[in-house]
Amino acid sequence: MVKTGLSLGGSSLAVIAAIARASARDYAAIARASARGYMGTMTASSLIPPSPSELDYERVEAETADAPLPEGADPLALFAAWFEKAKAAEPNDPNAMALATADEAGLPDLRMVLLKDFDARGFTFYTNLDSAKGRQLAANPQAALLFHWKSLRRQVRVRGAVEPVSAAEADAYFASRARASQIGAWASDQSRPLPDRHALEKRVAEYGLKFGLSALPRPPHWSGFRLVPSAMEFWRDRPFRLHERLVFSRVAADGLWSTERLFP
Repeated sequence: MVKTGLSLGGSSLAVIAAIARASARDYAAIARASARGYMGTMTASSLIPPSPSELDYERVEAETADAPLPEGADPLALFAAWFEKAKAAEPNDPNAMALATADEAGLPDLRMVLLKDFDARGFTFYTNLDSAKGRQLAANPQAALLFHWKSLRRQVRVRGAVEPVSAAEADAYFASRARASQIGAWASDQSRPLPDRHALEKRVAEYGLKFGLSALPRPPHWSGFRLVPSAMEFWRDRPFRLHERLVFSRVAADGLWSTERLFP
């Protein structure tokens, strides 16, 4: 029988870590045998990283020793706080998010897009309305988002209905884009078959000549969507895969939210 020397009043993660350390000698032989069997199925150059070691978990625990997620918080305010941390920590595109939609057969579709605005109304992104996601959202205006900030070991999942942004909002954002990006929005038949790269470059050159030095209007096939969240889940990495999950669900149109913790 393993003796840990810890009282029941200690941190649960500390207890688990202590048990793991105390048990290491007892189970070392079993672990080595299991590892040989498992690793034997992997090549030396495997791209799949090994499971974290006990020391890895201890390091993560030290890095993520934050207060528990607040259940009574405003989820959009909590997202804003996490997003500020992501902007300071992520090397590239902290506003990158996975956007999930479904096609006419109900088959899920997924791609990375950039968040361009968020406020009390929801999360805004822009696209070609004739693209795959544009057509799917027109037919089934529901979607899900996932933000994964690897440097922070945090994720945020968002689900809800999708609505078009106003023409004024789309015009204002389009006007803020680089001119080359504006020309690209006119030139690209997004998600349609492209014979070769030269065909795209030719269209870009043609639209560049067409508009010359004049201001580019927003293409009629290009606009934005806003996902109005009905549920938001905040996920935080914790040692031994005992992650923290807190879900906010909208219970009324006036902005009231309920909260619920989930098993990892």
